[in-house]
Amino acid sequence: MPRDVPPNSLGLPKAPADTRVVVAMSGGVDSSVVAAMLAEEGYDVVGVTLQLYDHGAALAKKGACCAGRDIHDARRVAETMGFPHYVLDYENTFREAVIEEFADAYLAGATPVPCIRCNERVKFKDLLNTARELDADCMATGHYIQRKMGAAGPELHCAADANRDQSYFLFSTTPEQLDYLRFPLGHLKSKAETRALAAKYGLPVADKPDSQDICFVPNGNYASVIEKLRPGAADPGQIVDMDGTPLGEHRGVIHYTIGQRKGLGIGGLAEPLYVVRLDPDTRRVIVGPKEALSTRTVPVREVNWLGDEPLSSRPEWEVAVKVRSTRPPRPAIIRPLSDTEAEVELFTPEDGVSAGQACVFYAPDSSRVLGGGWIWRGR
Repeated sequence: MPRDVPPNSLGLPKAPADTRVVVAMSGGVDSSVVAAMLAEEGYDVVGVTLQLYDHGAALAKKGACCAGRDIHDARRVAETMGFPHYVLDYENTFREAVIEEFADAYLAGATPVPCIRCNERVKFKDLLNTARELDADCMATGHYIQRKMGAAGPELHCAADANRDQSYFLFSTTPEQLDYLRFPLGHLKSKAETRALAAKYGLPVADKPDSQDICFVPNGNYASVIEKLRPGAADPGQIVDMDGTPLGEHRGVIHYTIGQRKGLGIGGLAEPLYVVRLDPDTRRVIVGPKEALSTRTVPVREVNWLGDEPLSSRPEWEVAVKVRSTRPPRPAIIRPLSDTEAEVELFTPEDGVSAGQACVFYAPDSSRVLGGGWIWRGR
């Protein structure tokens, strides 16, 4: 009888040398440290970088996660640590699964979050399948989130460093994916620890700045990208108040977001006005007072539930929710309409809740992520 092998650092009952790990490498410091750390521990590491859009256009752009320079940096890390590295062309998949929907959502007056769709439809779906085809035992990423074993199996938890936590962007990770994924950086207390590890391993990206932009949106200019994808999307229209009274002209609905106050070009009024609704069909931007932004009821669909019991097994759940990545979780109640749709009631109204954003669920007084859904009906 073979002797039982204790679990390795990835929780698998194998020696590291017998454990193949595909590491999703963006070329940044986080995923590079994950690959280097696992290689040093003796794992059979395979680095994979996705080319998600036009390589030539990418080379001239800095500050994005998938640029040509980043592919080069990922390759250099693999050479430094001595493990194989592959670049996969996912351009068509990325355009169809992420970019096209991003443009359509903006044209419909929503405020999409393409990084979540990329994780859901590309990295944790197609790339994860590729990892399985490579006979990998698991796939590791540089995301700041934690995977912990609970009574009912793997659970998703916030990162130890609240300032780096990426749980909002990973709410759609399914239980099956979570079983296969690993997040070796989630327990670190600060980004400084990550950079110290990069320096320790002698990685060429140790001092590389963090990416800020969405990878296919140069300098955060969403409107210019949408205009290229959807000619005519920036047609002008009217800015009106909540009664429909015209107050001015705008330069295209795609230039505005819910809660926006600056740049409306309608000064000289008695009180400050905010964008409270976008109506693409009539090309109207509707503005109103700040109190008109307050929302207590948030409808969500495409719910991904990570609780131990089915979402619809109870009439309601007390949770904490985030309606934007930059806001802390707030107390709320989820009332399921089915296993994939629900109505969320916020204890305290939130301003600027917008269709297209995610509403992410957390267990009360806990770091556990219970899933989330897509806000589908704004004001």
